[in-house]
Amino acid sequence: MKTRIISGALLICATCGLTACHDDLNVTQPSQLTSRSMWNEESDAETAVNGLYTLLRSTMADGMVVWGELRSNLYKSGNVNDAFFNRVGTNVIMMDDAGTNWNSLYQTVNAANLILRHVPDITFVKSTDRDEALANAYFVRALCYYYIARTWGDAPLLTRGFESERQEDMYPTRTPVAQLFALIESDITEALRLMPPGKKLHQASPAAINMLKADYYLWKASRLGGGRDSYATALAAANDVIGAGYELLPKWADIFRTDNENNNEFILTFPFTVGENVTAGSSPNSYSYYLAPRNDATRLEANGFGPDYVPTGSHAQYVVVTDEYRDFLLSDPDDVRGVASLRIYTEPFITQSVLVDRIIIKFKGSWESNTRVFDNDMPLYRLAEAYLLKAEAANGMDDIATATAALNEVAKRARGIDEYYKNLDKRGVTEAIINESKMEFVAEGKMWWLYLRTNTEFELISTLVGREGEKNVTLWPVANVCITTNPRIEQTEGYK
Repeated sequence: MKTRIISGALLICATCGLTACHDDLNVTQPSQLTSRSMWNEESDAETAVNGLYTLLRSTMADGMVVWGELRSNLYKSGNVNDAFFNRVGTNVIMMDDAGTNWNSLYQTVNAANLILRHVPDITFVKSTDRDEALANAYFVRALCYYYIARTWGDAPLLTRGFESERQEDMYPTRTPVAQLFALIESDITEALRLMPPGKKLHQASPAAINMLKADYYLWKASRLGGGRDSYATALAAANDVIGAGYELLPKWADIFRTDNENNNEFILTFPFTVGENVTAGSSPNSYSYYLAPRNDATRLEANGFGPDYVPTGSHAQYVVVTDEYRDFLLSDPDDVRGVASLRIYTEPFITQSVLVDRIIIKFKGSWESNTRVFDNDMPLYRLAEAYLLKAEAANGMDDIATATAALNEVAKRARGIDEYYKNLDKRGVTEAIINESKMEFVAEGKMWWLYLRTNTEFELISTLVGREGEKNVTLWPVANVCITTNPRIEQTEGYK
């Protein structure tokens, strides 16, 4: 990736206080750059799009799980009694907790804005290549603002792109969230209009954009008053994905094998490779949170247990599933997903020296050169979710038969039963969607959003029961560093 492309994206740090940007990435200072040197050729656009997805991957490496999973009351602090995971798991969030700083999302938005600003002026041999670059930028900007709007509500709405520290609007205020949703909707429309047909696994495609469209319109239908029209739009988008040539793999566990990550169930993933794991004390994504403490490896090996039977992480185990979620995942002996996602251990593991109890093994990575490496690609979208989005949309339209049929497509692969769900009513379909998602998407950053989308958060998340009256309890505070750097940003109401 060219450092000159990243530099412009980092100017958004002025609004969020990421003080180590230049040191961490060793980039050229913005004052040394001009638009003329950055945006001349097709290769500059290609580089910019690649850089955009690098930023998005970095943002989602932790954020997808922190924002989309850990507040769902399905997880608790693991071997290490970590204060943050205890707080987020009980929905008591402090203003400097992980996840409160929106900096990485706005860095990515800024990179998309620069592409939208400059790529139209570049001469391309094929206009479809220009369209694809712009479609990727619209898609990524819509995705980032979708996370921002759902996580913080009102937030700065930036569309110009920062290229100079002297540029106006470097210190924005929070824009009403309705305007963010309006931009998300228009960006999805533009992305679909411009994106050429075809499949791409690590960048946007028509199917990936339609996944975002189905998700957004379900949110609009249930949370923004969109009603039946929005459910219909979501249903059409989900059907477009299902008809785009993807397929559910016959064997569920094969989806996540590191030697099978180009499979035809994945629609959009963030790739990770062995060479990115630089030290024994760090990992490039959040999957290391779930594994056994690194210090247990020697003890386990001495007891005759290999590294893939009890996968050890690059550091201490921060997160485990709750007792209730553990029991749920293993409750159906016919469902292959529970035992493929979670491993439970008994003696001699649970001792004073080896505290392993349960481990999410779904994304355990690989054992290379006597080291655990986290080379599982992170799935943002896969086909199973399209079926469940279809079920949710059809249910919203009172089409129980269509919803049940979509549910059974997912259930059949997991249980080997053609019609697992029968004779459901509307409430039963919602419960089935939630239960299927809990089994299907362990550690994939989906459950928090599903609870909110189905308006069941105050009923099914035990740490939110009875808290409906708390102001913005389902939103996040803004990190103090963002407010210190930009005093025009006001704290989320309810967190002052």
